[in-house]
Amino acid sequence: MELKICHLYPDILNLYGDRGNILCMEQRLKWRGIDVVTTGVSVGEALKAADFDLFFIGGGQDFEQEVLLPDLAAGKTAELKAAIEDGAPVLAICGGYQMLGAYYKTWDGQQCDFTGALDLYTEGSPDRMIGNYAFTCEELGVNVVGFENHSGKTYLGSGVKPLGRVLKGFGNNGSDGTEGARYKNVFATYSHGCLLPKNPVLCDHILKTALARKYGSCDLQPLDDTLEQNAHQYMEHRLLSSN
Repeated sequence: MELKICHLYPDILNLYGDRGNILCMEQRLKWRGIDVVTTGVSVGEALKAADFDLFFIGGGQDFEQEVLLPDLAAGKTAELKAAIEDGAPVLAICGGYQMLGAYYKTWDGQQCDFTGALDLYTEGSPDRMIGNYAFTCEELGVNVVGFENHSGKTYLGSGVKPLGRVLKGFGNNGSDGTEGARYKNVFATYSHGCLLPKNPVLCDHILKTALARKYGSCDLQPLDDTLEQNAHQYMEHRLLSSN
């Protein structure tokens, strides 16, 4: 078996070491004897979405997202939307998450139109939402831990469900208790940190989703996640015991 991962804008959207999510997915596949090929696709490079099994979009600052708008409009938006509608798994972090929505409106009223792949939008705020946080992911029956740092407040439309519910921290907007977004096989979140090494259950769920789409139903070989679970449980206890 083999998975082909597309890392969109790896040279631009890599805030807070989000590339660690790619490294985590690659390693957990290799430990199981599953081949993996990761290809970076950046500005000026054509995206042929049908060539890939899984997509990753990291986080970036507001001005970096604006720089990417012409490149997205030149063809990548159409390819990405088609892949999402076809059920391709996508993991999008922070700025990458916002870019999947309809638009980002800055706190002073300027609007940047994004891909519109997901029914959501983001509004800027002069205040930052920052810190370690935790949310419960009912789909997997686990709590997820991570680090958020964003001023944008994201609001979900009726066609999108939250990835989870905030236990500690701010989440999508600091007011409605939601965190992230789920649509088809899209997993979008504000969680840096990076996300997957501290949340192996979520990582394996995304990988299994990609493998099942390509090869049919499959079971992943269990791994010894003692160290990963210790790191997860330490942060979970630290956050939730301080409530």
